[in-house]
Amino acid sequence: MENEGRPGLNVQKKGIVKQPDPVKPPPNNSEEEDMDCKDMKKEALNRRNAWEPTVFYSLGNETFSFTGQEINIRESLDSFGAVIWPGAVALCKYLEKNREQVDLLDKAVLELGAGTGLVSIVASLLGAWVTATDLPDVLSNLNFNLSRNTRGRCRYTPQVAALVWGQDVKRDFPSSIYNYDYVFCADVVYHHNFLEDLMITMQYFCKPGTTLLWANKVRFQSDLCFIENFKKVFNVTLLDEIPQEDVRIYQATAMTSAQMREEKRDNKQHDV
Repeated sequence: MENEGRPGLNVQKKGIVKQPDPVKPPPNNSEEEDMDCKDMKKEALNRRNAWEPTVFYSLGNETFSFTGQEINIRESLDSFGAVIWPGAVALCKYLEKNREQVDLLDKAVLELGAGTGLVSIVASLLGAWVTATDLPDVLSNLNFNLSRNTRGRCRYTPQVAALVWGQDVKRDFPSSIYNYDYVFCADVVYHHNFLEDLMITMQYFCKPGTTLLWANKVRFQSDLCFIENFKKVFNVTLLDEIPQEDVRIYQATAMTSAQMREEKRDNKQHDV
Protein backbone atom coordinates (compact mmCIF):
# COMPACT_ATOMS: atom_id res chain seq x y z
CA MET A 1 0.00 0.00 0.00
CA GLU A 2 1.34 3.40 -0.92
CA ASN A 3 1.02 6.13 1.68
CA GLU A 4 -0.22 9.68 1.29
CA GLY A 5 3.18 11.33 0.97
CA ARG A 6 4.24 11.57 -2.67
CA PRO A 7 7.97 12.26 -2.89
CA GLY A 8 9.49 11.90 -6.33
CA LEU A 9 11.99 9.27 -7.41
CA ASN A 10 14.92 11.12 -5.84
CA VAL A 11 16.13 8.02 -4.04
CA GLN A 12 16.08 6.08 -7.27
CA LYS A 13 17.73 8.86 -9.28
CA LYS A 14 20.57 9.13 -6.80
CA GLY A 15 21.36 5.48 -7.36
CA ILE A 16 20.36 4.16 -3.96
CA VAL A 17 17.56 2.18 -5.56
CA LYS A 18 18.43 1.10 -9.09
CA GLN A 19 15.96 0.70 -11.91
CA PRO A 20 14.57 -2.85 -11.94
CA ASP A 21 15.81 -5.36 -14.49
CA PRO A 22 13.19 -5.71 -17.27
CA VAL A 23 14.46 -9.12 -18.38
CA LYS A 24 13.75 -12.26 -16.38
CA PRO A 25 17.02 -13.98 -15.40
CA PRO A 26 17.54 -17.74 -15.47
CA PRO A 27 16.30 -19.58 -12.36
CA ASN A 28 18.56 -19.58 -9.34
CA ASN A 29 21.12 -22.34 -9.08
CA SER A 30 20.06 -24.81 -6.37
CA GLU A 31 23.60 -25.19 -4.99
CA GLU A 32 23.90 -21.45 -4.62
CA GLU A 33 20.54 -21.41 -2.87
CA ASP A 34 21.75 -23.98 -0.32
CA MET A 35 24.77 -21.80 0.47
CA ASP A 36 22.55 -18.75 0.74
CA CYS A 37 20.30 -20.55 3.21
CA LYS A 38 23.21 -20.98 5.64
CA ASP A 39 23.82 -17.23 5.68
CA MET A 40 20.17 -16.23 5.70
CA LYS A 41 19.67 -15.95 9.45
CA LYS A 42 22.94 -14.09 9.94
CA GLU A 43 22.19 -11.56 7.21
CA ALA A 44 18.60 -11.09 8.40
CA LEU A 45 19.90 -10.36 11.89
CA ASN A 46 22.42 -7.84 10.58
CA ARG A 47 19.80 -6.12 8.45
CA ARG A 48 17.34 -6.00 11.35
CA ASN A 49 19.92 -4.43 13.64
CA ALA A 50 20.90 -1.89 10.99
CA TRP A 51 17.37 -0.81 10.09
CA GLU A 52 15.66 2.00 11.98
CA PRO A 53 12.19 3.40 11.26
CA THR A 54 12.30 6.89 9.81
CA VAL A 55 9.36 8.34 11.72
CA PHE A 56 7.93 6.39 14.62
CA TYR A 57 8.91 2.95 15.91
CA SER A 58 8.76 -0.73 15.12
CA LEU A 59 5.30 -2.21 15.49
CA GLY A 60 6.35 -5.83 15.63
CA ASN A 61 6.43 -9.02 13.64
CA GLU A 62 3.62 -11.01 12.05
CA THR A 63 4.09 -14.67 11.21
CA PHE A 64 2.23 -16.42 8.39
CA SER A 65 2.34 -19.83 6.78
CA PHE A 66 1.94 -20.04 3.02
CA THR A 67 3.09 -22.68 0.52
CA GLY A 68 4.44 -24.74 3.41
CA GLN A 69 6.84 -21.95 4.41
CA GLU A 70 6.88 -19.77 7.50
CA ILE A 71 6.91 -16.09 6.58
CA ASN A 72 7.97 -13.47 9.11
CA ILE A 73 6.95 -9.91 8.31
CA ARG A 74 8.30 -6.92 10.16
CA GLU A 75 5.87 -4.05 10.40
CA SER A 76 6.43 -0.47 11.49
CA LEU A 77 4.43 2.71 11.88
CA ASP A 78 6.50 4.60 9.32
CA SER A 79 3.56 4.77 6.93
CA PHE A 80 0.44 2.94 5.81
CA GLY A 81 2.76 0.92 3.57
CA ALA A 82 4.61 -0.65 6.50
CA VAL A 83 1.57 -2.42 7.97
CA ILE A 84 -0.13 -5.62 6.78
CA TRP A 85 -3.68 -5.00 5.56
CA PRO A 86 -6.46 -7.58 5.10
CA GLY A 87 -6.44 -7.37 1.29
CA ALA A 88 -2.86 -8.65 1.20
CA VAL A 89 -3.66 -11.66 3.39
CA ALA A 90 -6.76 -12.45 1.33
CA LEU A 91 -4.85 -12.29 -1.95
CA CYS A 92 -2.11 -14.56 -0.59
CA LYS A 93 -4.71 -17.13 0.48
CA TYR A 94 -6.33 -16.96 -2.95
CA LEU A 95 -3.01 -17.47 -4.75
CA GLU A 96 -2.15 -20.44 -2.54
CA LYS A 97 -5.54 -22.13 -3.02
CA ASN A 98 -5.83 -21.47 -6.76
CA ARG A 99 -2.43 -22.42 -8.11
CA GLU A 100 -3.88 -24.09 -11.22
CA GLN A 101 -6.02 -21.09 -12.19
CA VAL A 102 -3.22 -18.63 -11.37
CA ASP A 103 -0.07 -20.48 -12.36
CA LEU A 104 2.82 -18.23 -11.33
CA LEU A 105 5.68 -20.57 -12.23
CA ASP A 106 8.20 -18.63 -14.34
CA LYS A 107 5.77 -15.71 -14.69
CA ALA A 108 6.84 -12.06 -14.46
CA VAL A 109 4.87 -10.34 -11.68
CA LEU A 110 4.71 -6.67 -10.76
CA GLU A 111 3.23 -5.62 -7.43
CA LEU A 112 2.02 -2.04 -7.03
CA GLY A 113 2.08 -0.60 -3.51
CA ALA A 114 3.80 -3.70 -2.16
CA GLY A 115 4.02 -2.35 1.40
CA THR A 116 5.50 -4.97 3.71
CA GLY A 117 6.00 -7.37 0.79
CA LEU A 118 3.76 -10.24 1.89
CA VAL A 119 2.09 -10.72 -1.51
CA SER A 120 5.40 -10.46 -3.36
CA ILE A 121 6.94 -13.02 -1.02
CA VAL A 122 4.13 -15.53 -1.59
CA ALA A 123 4.29 -14.98 -5.36
CA SER A 124 8.05 -15.58 -5.24
CA LEU A 125 7.57 -18.79 -3.26
CA LEU A 126 5.09 -19.91 -5.93
CA GLY A 127 7.80 -19.63 -8.59
CA ALA A 128 7.25 -16.13 -10.01
CA TRP A 129 9.88 -13.57 -10.91
CA VAL A 130 8.65 -10.62 -8.86
CA THR A 131 9.27 -6.88 -8.97
CA ALA A 132 7.88 -5.34 -5.77
CA THR A 133 7.30 -1.57 -5.95
CA ASP A 134 6.29 1.22 -3.61
CA LEU A 135 7.28 4.73 -2.61
CA PRO A 136 10.96 5.31 -1.78
CA ASP A 137 10.39 5.72 1.97
CA VAL A 138 8.80 2.26 2.19
CA LEU A 139 11.55 0.37 0.35
CA SER A 140 13.90 -0.24 3.28
CA ASN A 141 11.44 -2.38 5.22
CA LEU A 142 10.06 -3.92 2.01
CA ASN A 143 13.53 -4.98 0.92
CA PHE A 144 14.28 -6.36 4.37
CA ASN A 145 11.14 -8.53 4.41
CA LEU A 146 11.69 -9.86 0.89
CA SER A 147 15.32 -10.73 1.52
CA ARG A 148 14.52 -12.30 4.87
CA ASN A 149 11.80 -14.58 3.52
CA THR A 150 12.91 -15.47 -0.02
CA ARG A 151 16.65 -15.85 -0.03
CA GLY A 152 17.54 -19.47 -0.64
CA ARG A 153 13.88 -20.43 -0.99
CA CYS A 154 12.79 -19.16 -4.38
CA ARG A 155 13.25 -19.97 -8.03
CA TYR A 156 13.95 -16.29 -8.77
CA THR A 157 15.35 -13.53 -6.59
CA PRO A 158 12.69 -10.79 -6.29
CA GLN A 159 13.48 -7.16 -7.09
CA VAL A 160 12.52 -4.02 -5.19
CA ALA A 161 12.01 -0.72 -7.00
CA ALA A 162 10.58 2.75 -6.40
CA LEU A 163 7.42 3.48 -8.34
CA VAL A 164 5.25 6.58 -7.97
CA TRP A 165 1.76 6.21 -9.45
CA GLY A 166 0.81 8.49 -12.30
CA GLN A 167 2.08 9.80 -15.60
CA ASP A 168 5.79 9.33 -14.83
CA VAL A 169 5.49 5.54 -15.06
CA LYS A 170 5.78 5.90 -18.84
CA ARG A 171 9.18 7.51 -18.38
CA ASP A 172 10.47 5.26 -15.62
CA PHE A 173 9.04 1.97 -16.90
CA PRO A 174 8.96 2.22 -20.73
CA SER A 175 6.57 -0.32 -22.21
CA SER A 176 9.12 -1.29 -24.84
CA ILE A 177 11.10 -3.20 -22.22
CA TYR A 178 8.88 -3.61 -19.12
CA ASN A 179 6.16 -6.20 -19.58
CA TYR A 180 4.52 -8.42 -16.97
CA ASP A 181 2.30 -11.50 -16.99
CA TYR A 182 0.57 -10.42 -13.79
CA VAL A 183 0.08 -7.18 -11.88
CA PHE A 184 -0.89 -7.56 -8.20
CA CYS A 185 -2.45 -4.88 -6.00
CA ALA A 186 -3.60 -5.29 -2.40
CA ASP A 187 -5.38 -2.60 -0.37
CA VAL A 188 -4.11 0.18 -2.60
CA VAL A 189 -7.53 1.90 -2.60
CA TYR A 190 -8.46 3.82 0.53
CA HIS A 191 -9.01 7.45 1.46
CA HIS A 192 -6.19 9.22 -0.39
CA ASN A 193 -5.87 11.80 -3.14
CA PHE A 194 -4.14 9.65 -5.75
CA LEU A 195 -6.84 7.30 -6.95
CA GLU A 196 -6.72 8.78 -10.44
CA ASP A 197 -2.95 8.25 -10.55
CA LEU A 198 -3.47 4.68 -9.40
CA MET A 199 -5.98 4.01 -12.18
CA ILE A 200 -3.56 5.47 -14.75
CA THR A 201 -0.84 3.17 -13.44
CA MET A 202 -3.08 0.09 -13.45
CA GLN A 203 -4.09 0.77 -17.06
CA TYR A 204 -0.49 1.39 -18.12
CA PHE A 205 0.82 -1.93 -16.82
CA CYS A 206 -2.26 -4.05 -17.60
CA LYS A 207 -1.64 -4.48 -21.32
CA PRO A 208 -3.16 -7.16 -23.58
CA GLY A 209 -1.75 -10.44 -22.30
CA THR A 210 -1.45 -9.17 -18.71
CA THR A 211 -3.78 -10.17 -15.87
CA LEU A 212 -4.33 -7.80 -12.97
CA LEU A 213 -5.41 -9.17 -9.58
CA TRP A 214 -6.64 -6.61 -7.08
CA ALA A 215 -7.73 -7.37 -3.49
CA ASN A 216 -9.17 -4.62 -1.34
CA LYS A 217 -11.11 -4.05 1.84
CA VAL A 218 -14.07 -1.79 1.08
CA ARG A 219 -14.02 0.99 3.66
CA PHE A 220 -15.31 4.21 2.13
CA GLN A 221 -17.76 5.44 -0.48
CA SER A 222 -14.75 6.50 -2.54
CA ASP A 223 -13.72 2.82 -2.68
CA LEU A 224 -17.04 1.91 -4.29
CA CYS A 225 -16.67 4.76 -6.77
CA PHE A 226 -13.22 3.50 -7.70
CA ILE A 227 -14.63 0.00 -8.24
CA GLU A 228 -17.26 1.37 -10.63
CA ASN A 229 -14.62 3.28 -12.59
CA PHE A 230 -12.39 0.20 -12.55
CA LYS A 231 -15.15 -1.80 -14.23
CA LYS A 232 -15.45 0.82 -16.97
CA VAL A 233 -11.84 0.52 -18.13
CA PHE A 234 -11.15 -3.21 -17.66
CA ASN A 235 -12.81 -6.54 -18.29
CA VAL A 236 -13.53 -7.37 -14.65
CA THR A 237 -14.43 -10.58 -12.83
CA LEU A 238 -15.14 -10.83 -9.10
CA LEU A 239 -13.03 -13.83 -8.10
CA ASP A 240 -13.78 -13.98 -4.40
CA GLU A 241 -15.49 -12.08 -1.62
CA ILE A 242 -14.84 -12.36 2.11
CA PRO A 243 -17.89 -10.73 3.75
CA GLN A 244 -16.59 -10.87 7.31
CA GLU A 245 -13.57 -8.85 6.21
CA ASP A 246 -15.38 -6.70 3.61
CA VAL A 247 -12.68 -7.80 1.18
CA ARG A 248 -13.15 -8.39 -2.53
CA ILE A 249 -10.72 -9.89 -5.04
CA TYR A 250 -11.04 -8.83 -8.66
CA GLN A 251 -9.42 -10.07 -11.84
CA ALA A 252 -9.02 -7.58 -14.68
CA THR A 253 -7.73 -7.67 -18.24
CA ALA A 254 -7.33 -4.92 -20.80
CA MET A 255 -10.31 -3.99 -22.95
CA THR A 256 -10.08 -4.31 -26.71
CA SER A 257 -10.41 -1.18 -28.84
CA ALA A 258 -13.95 -2.23 -29.79
CA GLN A 259 -14.91 -2.67 -26.14
CA MET A 260 -13.51 0.74 -25.25
CA ARG A 261 -15.51 2.40 -28.04
CA GLU A 262 -18.66 0.63 -26.87
CA GLU A 263 -18.03 1.71 -23.28
CA LYS A 264 -17.62 5.32 -24.38
CA ARG A 265 -20.91 5.15 -26.32
CA ASP A 266 -22.68 3.74 -23.27
CA ASN A 267 -21.27 6.49 -21.06
CA LYS A 268 -22.41 9.20 -23.48
CA GLN A 269 -25.92 7.74 -23.60
CA HIS A 270 -25.98 7.56 -19.82
CA ASP A 271 -24.92 11.21 -19.55
CA VAL A 272 -27.72 12.22 -21.88
